[in-house]
Amino acid sequence: MLNRLLRAFLKRETLISTKNFVLLIKTKIFLLIPSPIMASQKSPELPISDPPKFDPSQPSNPISYPIKTLQELESRSYFDSFHYPFNKSTTPLNGDLNLPQKPRLLVCHDMAGGYLDDDKWVQGGTNSDAYAIWHWYLMDVFVYFSHNLVTLPPPSWVNAAHKHGVKVLGTFLTEWDEGRIISDQLLSSIEYARMCAERLAELAIALGFDGWLINMEVKINPSEVANLKAFVNHLTDLMHMSKPGSLVIWYDSVTVHGDLAWQDQLNDKNKAFFDLCDGIFVNYTWKKGFPKLSADIAGDRKFDVYMGIDVFGRNTFGGGEWTTNLALDVIRKDDVSAAIFAPGWVYEKKLPPDFQTAQNRWWDLIEKSWEVRQSYPTTIPFYSDFDQGRGHHFSLDGRELSNADWCNLSCQSFQPLLEFSGDPGPDATQVFVNLEEESYNGGGNVTFKGILGSIPYFTKRLFQAKLLLGDPAVGFTYSVKSDGNSLVGISLEFLSCEGEIISVLLASHGDTLLTMNQFSSRFSKVIMPHRITKPESSDGWVVQENIIAMPGYTLTEIRAVCYKLRPEMNEGQTSEYYAVLGHLLIQYSGHNLQFPLSSSWIIEGQDVSWKAGLDESKSVSLTIVWRSKVGDGLNEILKYNIYVKKTSEEDANLDVKLQDVQEFLGVAFVEAFYVSELLVPSGISALKFVIQVCGVDGTCEPLDDSPLFQLNI
Repeated sequence: MLNRLLRAFLKRETLISTKNFVLLIKTKIFLLIPSPIMASQKSPELPISDPPKFDPSQPSNPISYPIKTLQELESRSYFDSFHYPFNKSTTPLNGDLNLPQKPRLLVCHDMAGGYLDDDKWVQGGTNSDAYAIWHWYLMDVFVYFSHNLVTLPPPSWVNAAHKHGVKVLGTFLTEWDEGRIISDQLLSSIEYARMCAERLAELAIALGFDGWLINMEVKINPSEVANLKAFVNHLTDLMHMSKPGSLVIWYDSVTVHGDLAWQDQLNDKNKAFFDLCDGIFVNYTWKKGFPKLSADIAGDRKFDVYMGIDVFGRNTFGGGEWTTNLALDVIRKDDVSAAIFAPGWVYEKKLPPDFQTAQNRWWDLIEKSWEVRQSYPTTIPFYSDFDQGRGHHFSLDGRELSNADWCNLSCQSFQPLLEFSGDPGPDATQVFVNLEEESYNGGGNVTFKGILGSIPYFTKRLFQAKLLLGDPAVGFTYSVKSDGNSLVGISLEFLSCEGEIISVLLASHGDTLLTMNQFSSRFSKVIMPHRITKPESSDGWVVQENIIAMPGYTLTEIRAVCYKLRPEMNEGQTSEYYAVLGHLLIQYSGHNLQFPLSSSWIIEGQDVSWKAGLDESKSVSLTIVWRSKVGDGLNEILKYNIYVKKTSEEDANLDVKLQDVQEFLGVAFVEAFYVSELLVPSGISALKFVIQVCGVDGTCEPLDDSPLFQLNI
């Protein structure tokens, strides 16, 4: 996984020997020939100081960052970092711990060097156009990659992937001359190699991700190969013992003789490493027939062979880019697994008309060649507000908390399996995740728009499920906002033990007789809403609740049904349709999440520091940490919304409801939140920080019942 610009023109072996020579020549030329701009300017009278060096021990906005030296790894200094507690992922892997025994899809990140706006800022950034992935249902494994020694996946990626049932790996990488020096140190003795493996395993377990991609892109002394094998073997054993279902995958680079020679297949030169771990990521310049040869060598482990595909198209089979599916077709036919490298190509190339459309179009090619890998819901409760982890506003129960741009992949909700419709014509129906329009919760929704013709309804896939229902009745709750008489229902498909398919329509509110006349012949059952509410704090949202009992049946698909009971048209005419789906909740009927009492929380303020401002104002930075004195019910907590109430001396004794006056600061997924340079105007006597507990079912504790920490000024 080397330099993109040169790799398209030179062989990888040539790059290894020429890189340092080119850098040396460039440096000498730069020193000998002054820049025209610099030559025309006088030297500054005062030297320009370098920015302060990053000190991970000092409090600051929490960030994700890699480990760059073996000394850092060996010393365990990462665990002493201020940022370490914030980088723990909190979402457990959803679904099976073991990978399926069929061709799998691994996706390797490699997005412009990593640790960017989309994932560097643990508590969220301000770039709503940051890179994101939402087609998790098409993959089994996700690797976070950067050109650093130890790439630790940011918790936002782990949380989003785990929610959708996808394992996440970090990367251990050595490359170039510096990597050769590091590798010599790593493999200087079997004891040192095993110690480094222990450090890597410890990091993965502590931070909550699922294993490692080992990428040694340097020549190894033949005498060190035995220690390299011990390193891979020990790391694999430690991961398996510490975390069931974890993975260690070897990248096709170094051979058993220590040569840096990419084989583009599994063969006798790299199989020894394959035998010591959970799979091999085969280099992506393979030829037709190589997947089949690799499968024959792997035997009953053929699905542990991941044939690489470079989306940038650098000598990759099929050409990558918009023809990535050509390689997938061959891999699928030869019955091995695939590893897609650098899907961020869509984002980095700024493909028209916009990132979201281009990304949906590209992943649609993948779905057509491969298949849906993940099913959800599989358990109850199931909640989705269709948030992509980015947006231009942030809402709660239909009320806007913030209108600022933001990104935080940890906030990503279960993503709908929306089918890409291509370039919609004037009469086409469209369905898309909408970041622009108002949201019921978070920053997104699913918008339906189009034209209704002779058939006064259309359906769109939302989720592919695998949910076995028991005796308790199940409640389906969803929110809708629409124009005119546009209505949204939910279509459910069930499968019985005998293979019988039952279709059920959870109809929208409206005329029951007209609804039955229109849909009773098209569905096995039509169920009208059990309850309809219009939240006072929201603008136009309608929340509909339905109850259904289907014991012994498995829910296999959820679709939206978009219709009108009275189309406003004459024969031969069309009618416009527009509606927005805000959220969907599936839970056992009558079950309500019980939040811990506010008195059961211990909250502290740490690292408090002040800065003077203008007009007698000031700013404060501090870390708020909390923990529960009781253990029950904490597994149903998903996140915490953080607010502040600035209390002046005049209203300090007034009984003012927090719901009306709070300022939204952000979201925490661990039991800590760093407040950075919060402006405190003059006349403010206290700051009340409110921690609003939010459950896995999408409900949040009322602010007046939430725990708080008061900082007196």
